[in-house]
Amino acid sequence: MKRLRRKPTIITAVGLTLTLAAALSLWKVSSARTFQFFGDLVDRVETNEKVVALTFDDGPDPAGAQQVLDVLAAENVPATFFLMGRDLAKHPDLGRQIARAGHEIGNHTYTHQRMVGVLPGTVAKEIEDTDAEIRKTGYSGDIHFRPPHGKKLFALPHYLRQHGRTTVMWDVEPDSEGTPAAQEIAQQTLKRTKPGSIILLHPMYGAREQTRQALEPVITGLKERGYRFLTVSALLDRR
Repeated sequence: MKRLRRKPTIITAVGLTLTLAAALSLWKVSSARTFQFFGDLVDRVETNEKVVALTFDDGPDPAGAQQVLDVLAAENVPATFFLMGRDLAKHPDLGRQIARAGHEIGNHTYTHQRMVGVLPGTVAKEIEDTDAEIRKTGYSGDIHFRPPHGKKLFALPHYLRQHGRTTVMWDVEPDSEGTPAAQEIAQQTLKRTKPGSIILLHPMYGAREQTRQALEPVITGLKERGYRFLTVSALLDRR
């Protein structure tokens, strides 16, 4: 009788272990910078040219947008802003400023929720509502997509593939872990950047002053190393 009682318990334990292992594997896949189940994904471009794409996530927000735009204008550098629909609706003037300055605007969802375990309808609404806000800025170019926190699994990549959209990840991200100082952000960016890199920075919100302070040293340092700056679309054309 004892053996008969133990058997279901063992089966249950093995089942739970396998379920947890599968869930952990899927969570890791959802965060992968170089893989997704469907469609086109890029984290960098293979090239011998010293070209990079400078990209910003979140916002636009009054705390950081103008300072970022001023630095880019002073350095004559184009960038790609992955903006949130919610913030664009709050600050349409900032979105128009970014578009008028000639920068590229990408889609970073409307509410910045993780795009894992969500329904297809949620994916469509998050992306399409943000696309609508982006077009209100006057921007008319291609709208690439970057998932919040880099998370994607099934519904999101499937939608993007159906609509011919590229998932833009990154290979240089110096300001996402903790709260590094500006000098550390600049040093890590210069250390990790290579031809074809996609650099991700988060300079928009009030707490990101160190990232904003690092922006000019990053640009200056890369220029001194012979790098040129392109939008994501222009970099993708090198593929």
